[in-house]
Amino acid sequence: MQVHHRVMMRMHFFWGHETEILFSGWPGSSSGMYALALIFVFVLAVIVECLTTYKVKKVGANKVAVGFFQTATYTVRSGLSYMVMLAVMSFNGGVFLAAVGGHAVGFVLFGSRVSKEGASGGSDAKG
Repeated sequence: MQVHHRVMMRMHFFWGHETEILFSGWPGSSSGMYALALIFVFVLAVIVECLTTYKVKKVGANKVAVGFFQTATYTVRSGLSYMVMLAVMSFNGGVFLAAVGGHAVGFVLFGSRVSKEGASGGSDAKG
């Protein structure tokens, strides 16, 4: 005899730690595991932003090898982006905020003028 469990999929944002994110049964009903899931989504979003701004610029490098490396980087970034999107589709408000916060922090660290000026010593020649 087969037992069928019907799981109601929420189609609106809700708050609370009892949710499923990315995998069946994860993070469960534990508040600690929910916090770990939020950290995981946050870090995924930061990594996506890092990979978005990563450029391969090696003078004299084999163009075919650089092309394959860029393709691999793009593929990983796309996969991680879809994972963040699927996590947000859990419609959990905390997951949504973790994803948006991760993208924001990642942009500040890797894509904004703040990070570029910090890397160049902060000197912006305007004259």
